[in-house]
Amino acid sequence: MKLNRIHHVAIIASDYEKSKYFYTDILNLEIIRENYRKERDSYKLDLKIGESEIELFSFPNPPERPTTPEARGLRHLCFSVDDLNKTVAELNQNGIATERIRLDEFTGGLYTFLKDPDGLPIELYMTNK
Repeated sequence: MKLNRIHHVAIIASDYEKSKYFYTDILNLEIIRENYRKERDSYKLDLKIGESEIELFSFPNPPERPTTPEARGLRHLCFSVDDLNKTVAELNQNGIATERIRLDEFTGGLYTFLKDPDGLPIELYMTNK
């Protein structure tokens, strides 16, 4: 078996418009398509991130995440960036809090964390050149 890459990651949002704004206007992800599924009272927004996609869903009354970040299942999303300091500054200017930038002792890269509108942990990672 050969797996080529991650095709997509799916996220369920509690407030669709707030999450759509965060992922498109703050993180600048490109909208591929947006569909409302009447039978499920649900939106599905497909976003482009490099060669992969994020599927942003909304459902009425989704249950909360049990704990963060050590709940079973997806721990966090990680996005690679070219300039971590610049990215953090842009996020902070948009009112998005980030943790301090840290050095990954195993890879030598730099990273930080922030949270999406539902508290999903997002890591930003930069290879330390």
